[in-house]
Amino acid sequence: MSNWSKNRNSFLRSSRALRSVIPGTNPQHLPVWLLPLGLALVLGGCAAHAGESTEEAPRYPATSPLSADTTITHEYVCQVRSVQHIELRALEEGYLQDILVDEGQHVKEGQLLFRIKPVLYQAEVQKAQAEAEFAEIEYRNTKALADSNVVSPNELALSKAHYEKAKAELGVAQAHLGFTEIRAPFDGIINRFQARKGSLVNESDLLTELSDNSHMWVYFNVPEAEYLQFKKEQKAGHGTRVKLRMANNELFDEEGEITAIEADFDNTTGNIAFRATFANPDGLLRHGETGNILMESHLKDVLLIPQKATFEVLDHRYVYTVDKDGVLRTTRVETGPELQHLFVVDKGLTKDDRFLLEGLRKVKDKDKVDAEYIAPDSVAKHLELYAE
Repeated sequence: MSNWSKNRNSFLRSSRALRSVIPGTNPQHLPVWLLPLGLALVLGGCAAHAGESTEEAPRYPATSPLSADTTITHEYVCQVRSVQHIELRALEEGYLQDILVDEGQHVKEGQLLFRIKPVLYQAEVQKAQAEAEFAEIEYRNTKALADSNVVSPNELALSKAHYEKAKAELGVAQAHLGFTEIRAPFDGIINRFQARKGSLVNESDLLTELSDNSHMWVYFNVPEAEYLQFKKEQKAGHGTRVKLRMANNELFDEEGEITAIEADFDNTTGNIAFRATFANPDGLLRHGETGNILMESHLKDVLLIPQKATFEVLDHRYVYTVDKDGVLRTTRVETGPELQHLFVVDKGLTKDDRFLLEGLRKVKDKDKVDAEYIAPDSVAKHLELYAE
């Protein structure tokens, strides 16, 4: 039933009451002096109901951007590599006679690792040694005759050349014999064997790999804008130290240092490769691991806003700014680096702007609200406590 109908009924009830006071009076023929009284009753009832339906503007918390110096952490997928990681290959053809180490074993520089059956090469050394000794004896005899003027100087020179050739052939034979022994060129860890004892190996066949894990090189790709920021901070004397988050989400104990940047950007990705060096005293890191590099960047006097105060429409980010009359305006903002619960604002807001902190799903553009202002530093301290 409408408010007017309710008040009309009330008026009729009042007229009936008046009729009971004035017997014989028809409510439709009331005296003129009673009409203002009835009209006042009706209008009073309407005003009462109108007052009940009036709604106040909803109340929501609002705040302003926080202007502050901050440190952000960039995270990059990385690959871990040994400072030295080489292939050990057979230098001569033959049967693999001995394997003197085991897979995963730490070895020292110069340690004997493999021996290829050297019988043939030993025979060649013995033959070359005998020929060198024969040539030496021949040279001495020729020299003695030349000193007595029995033979010409040319014959002496020819004998000497034959002796020098025999010594060279002996050296070659000894080198080939030495190639049958594979030794470690540096301290490191033996990888998986690619041949077993008794296998016939050809020259240049892969036997295993050797890794020096005392220090590790960690490679990661950095976008151009962040590269420029890094160079700016490097010039200021900081920003070269990085951390490594391993595959189990734990941080590696040692900090790394950026020691190299490649010469060129990759035109297909817009990235450039960085290399960080980490000490690996306990040998925890191994060649081929993956992880994430954490690199800090220092920002001065930037504007920060809570992430929860923003919303996205068609890949653009917006906030509801509140003007001096409490009217909401949909305002597009461009955000930069992301912190925990916060965005760095590049464009769209000033430090004096006010924006809605909560209730974004309950309002729309040009709505009028009663904004309760909260200081931005207080908002930043209690972001995890706020709930929509």
